[in-house]
Amino acid sequence: MAGFEGRVAIITGAGSGMGEATARRLSRDGLAVVLAGRGREKLERVAGALPPERTLVVEADVSEEEACTRLVERALERFGRLDVLVNNAGTVVTGPLAEASTADWRKVMGTDLDGVFFLSRAAIPHLVATGGNIVNVSSVSGLGGDWDMSIYNAAKGGVTNLTRALALELGPKGVRVNAVNPSLTVTDMTKDMMGDEKLLAKFAERIPLGRPAQPEEVADVIAFLAGPDARFVNGVNLPVDGGLSASNGQPPQA
Repeated sequence: MAGFEGRVAIITGAGSGMGEATARRLSRDGLAVVLAGRGREKLERVAGALPPERTLVVEADVSEEEACTRLVERALERFGRLDVLVNNAGTVVTGPLAEASTADWRKVMGTDLDGVFFLSRAAIPHLVATGGNIVNVSSVSGLGGDWDMSIYNAAKGGVTNLTRALALELGPKGVRVNAVNPSLTVTDMTKDMMGDEKLLAKFAERIPLGRPAQPEEVADVIAFLAGPDARFVNGVNLPVDGGLSASNGQPPQA
């Protein structure tokens, strides 16, 4: 994409799924990319297909404050600037809230919400300096409720509203903040669901386009929000859901 050359992006959860697809897309558009995640082997695999002079791998657990601070420092040490932050890292625990453990709560909140807070806070001064932007990966689960996903709903609801609040706070400083809100997407996190034909059929009934998203389809929207074509887009939580949210939760008509 024109206007991306010479810019630098950090992508968390870049070892697979939407993070990997986003790293590939932004690199193809000319950005230097910092691939962050907990699994170095996965990150190195992704990095192996990208230009080495514009790629940095940083092993980091975004639920840890110091790891987020160091991640931003490593990006600046290597590339000297930061223009785009993609907060993509996420995890999920399903099941009734009454059966959830405190560890379950802290695991999801630590990665899905604390990580966005820690990394955004560390990145903001540098994004202000470059007129950069943040793209958070929330979820349609952050726009409404789901059965047996209350902890995930709470975390993604936090990301959704943090996106709105930061857009108000940082817009006057020249930094845009937006989010994508995908529905069911084919990733490592959903691979167990992909083998459940009955569940997939239910999703197909509710999603007007009739199928889950591919990671690249979400990555393309992230690239748009991060790029110059979206220069007047701020504070948006954009569903990337095949039309699921347009139904307002109503079942398909006979």
